Amino acid sequence: MPTLTVPIDVELYNRLQAHSWVKWSKVVQDGIRKRKILEIYIRNKTISEADAEFCEMIDWHPVDELPIKQELIEKLKKADKKSYEAVEDVSDIFK
Repeated sequence: MPTLTVPIDVELYNRLQAHSWVKWSKVVQDGIRKRKILEIYIRNKTISEADAEFCEMIDWHPVDELPIKQELIEKLKKADKKSYEAVEDVSDIFK
């Protein structure tokens, strides 16, 4: 398998060394794969079955990276302005 060497500064190197049990090559490989999946999703609005399994495994989906739609922001703002009723006990909810 080909390898890639990337220079990093001493401060980052020391921070990585503090977590020596982490397989940094795996972290980078997963990050590159996530980026590839995101680019495909943005272009095609779909992902392959293998990519979907990978996303499920790491509990991530490319839609997580997309900006929040303005219509959802407005809906949340409206919902936040609704009146609420204070209760003293949970049983008050079911009266």
